[in-house]
Amino acid sequence: MIFITGGTGFVGGHLIEGLLERGLPMRCLVRDPVKASRLKERGIEVHSGDISDRSSLKGALKDVMTVVHLVGIMEGRPEDFKKVHVEGTEALLEEAIKAGVRLFFYQSALGASLQGETPYERTKAMAEDLVISSGIPYIIFRPSLITGRWDGFTKRLVDLINNLPVIAVPGTGRAKFQPLYVEDWVRAFLIAVFEKEKNKVYELGGPEHLTYNEILLTLMEVMGIKKPVIHIPQWLIKTGLPAGRLINYLGANIPLPTLDQLKLLRKDNITEPDSIKKQFGFEPLRYRDALKKIF
Repeated sequence: MIFITGGTGFVGGHLIEGLLERGLPMRCLVRDPVKASRLKERGIEVHSGDISDRSSLKGALKDVMTVVHLVGIMEGRPEDFKKVHVEGTEALLEEAIKAGVRLFFYQSALGASLQGETPYERTKAMAEDLVISSGIPYIIFRPSLITGRWDGFTKRLVDLINNLPVIAVPGTGRAKFQPLYVEDWVRAFLIAVFEKEKNKVYELGGPEHLTYNEILLTLMEVMGIKKPVIHIPQWLIKTGLPAGRLINYLGANIPLPTLDQLKLLRKDNITEPDSIKKQFGFEPLRYRDALKKIF
C-alpha cells in the first residue's frame, strides 16, 4: 500500500495516474469531501484528514509500506510554513514509525536551506532533516520548477499574459530556472522508488537553464501572443502590492506575487542540466516541447 499526501494537487494528480497504470494500491490523505469522492470512484482509498492536524493522521498508515509526502505551500505566514512543512512532516513520520513504513519519499525543493532567505526554503530544509534522521529509509527529491497541466506557475503567467496589455517582470528577469515536465518527474519518481537504492537526495530539473525572461517569451510564443514586456524594480512592485490587492478585490484577475516569491525570483534555481539523464537514464522534455503538450 502506498500512502500519498498532496494526491489532489498538481504533482500528486499526475503521480496517481502513473501509479494507477501500474495497478498499485493507494490511499490518499484528503480534507475535501468532493475530492475524496472522486478518488474513491477510481478505486483509491481515502483517509480524511489534514497534514496540519496531527490527530487526524492517527491510523492513516495502517498496512502502508511506502509514504509519498508531497504536501507543500508557497504562500502564507512564517508560522503556516512551519505548521505544514515541519510539524506536518514530523507528525507523519511519527505515524510512519509506528506503522513500520519501509520507505518515506519527501518532495523538497532546489534551494532548500536552513540559511535560506524565505520561510519556504528554511522549512523545506528542516523537514528534510527530520526525514533523514527518522531512521526510515528515505528518498528526497529537490526539483526545480515543475511544469505541466494544472501547474500553478504556468497558470499565473498565462493569467498575466491574457489579462494585461503589458507584461510586467519583477526585477531583471535574469534569474535562471530549470523547468521539468511533470510526466518526467513521475518517470524519475518511479525509477527512484522501485529501482534505485534508498537514503538518497536527488536534485533534478529539465535539460535547460532558462531565465525568467526566456520562460515568459517562450510561453507567449507557444500561446501565439505578442505583448510588450517591461521590467519593473522589485521595490516598486512591493510598494504597489496593496493597491494591486485592492484592484483584485474589486473584480480584477491579476496574479500578484508575495514578498517571498519576489525574493525567490531574484536567485537561480538550477542544478546540472543532465541531472535526469545521469541519475535516471532518460532524456526529459525541453521546455518548449513540454508547453506544446499543455496547450
